[in-house]
Amino acid sequence: MKAYIMIKIRTGEVKEVVQQLRKLNGVVEAHMTFGPYDAVAVVETTDIAQLGAITASEIQPVPGVEQTLTCIAVDV
Repeated sequence: MKAYIMIKIRTGEVKEVVQQLRKLNGVVEAHMTFGPYDAVAVVETTDIAQLGAITASEIQPVPGVEQTLTCIAVDV
């Protein structure tokens, strides 16, 4: 399963946070963005439980991360 995690980051810490995100298991891409969110991480997992674990235990604890919004990708 694939998900896009939109991330709000403390001012001045975007570059460092994106670099940390790219090192995490399950994160296949991470980029700075413009708009209401500062970055997006593309996560690929085997199931929703693993997605929740990566979000709560890996992404949210990264210093500078203030808020996340998870969007699960669905094939049509």
